[in-house]
Parts: sequence; structure tokens; C-alpha cells
Amino acid sequence: MEFTNEEIQQILPHRYPFLLVDRITGGEAGAWCEGIKCVTANEPFFQGHFPGKPIMPGVLILEALAQTGAVAILSLPENRGKLALFGGVKSARFKKQVVPGDVLQLRCELTRQVGPVGFGTAVARVDGKIAAQAELTFAIVDP
Repeated sequence: MEFTNEEIQQILPHRYPFLLVDRITGGEAGAWCEGIKCVTANEPFFQGHFPGKPIMPGVLILEALAQTGAVAILSLPENRGKLALFGGVKSARFKKQVVPGDVLQLRCELTRQVGPVGFGTAVARVDGKIAAQAELTFAIVDP
């Protein structure tokens, strides 16, 4: 499973500046997904986080991971046209700062689903090193 940015926009409702996945590089619908976010110096959040020392906010790294997982679950035919809402974050850890010029490698593996509620493990890497990891909870809803 690979998707361009345009194809991601057919699955997710997010748009610039809040679409935080540039490309899906692999995955299996309903199971796992990998993608990338090319972090550039002109990201709007760098204006205030932090002037003179730009660092991607951890919550946006988690959001990028959640969007990657949402592509995996919303790629299932029965979930097309639905929304995947963020339900929770558990055990989030931030290990490396993400700065302009980094390519954020995103992976979310869906571990279980009970009705419309699902769970996944997510890891963001830069140059193969873990930048952030967390357990995510989501809910599938009709728009």
C-alpha cells in the first residue's frame, strides 16, 4: 500500500497546515501503515516553537503518527468515508528533537479493535533513531 499526498487527501479530511503526512510508503489496510513527513523550515508552528531554536512540537509528532494509523484503518472498504478520531495517548515518550530538514519516518501498527474503538502502537524515527513513540487509541465514526 502506497499513497501520494493527493491520495491521502482522498482518505483523510485533514488539509494544510494540519495534514502532517506527506506520503504513505507502505502498509496493509486495517493492520499497519508507514509514511513520511518532510519537516521544513517554513512550517507555521516554527514561528512560535521556538524562535531561534525551531523544534517540532511533540503533540504534532503524535498527530502525524495518528494520521498514519488513520490511513491504515480508513483504507478498509467498510471504513471509506468515515472519520478516525483521536481517543487517547498512553506511554508517550520523546527521545529526539525533530528540526527543520528532518524526514520523520512514521509507523503505526493497529494492535486490536473492539467495535468502533481501536488501539495501535506508533513510532516516529529520524535517520533510523526513535524520535517519539506511544500507544494510541482511536474511534471510527460517521462524519
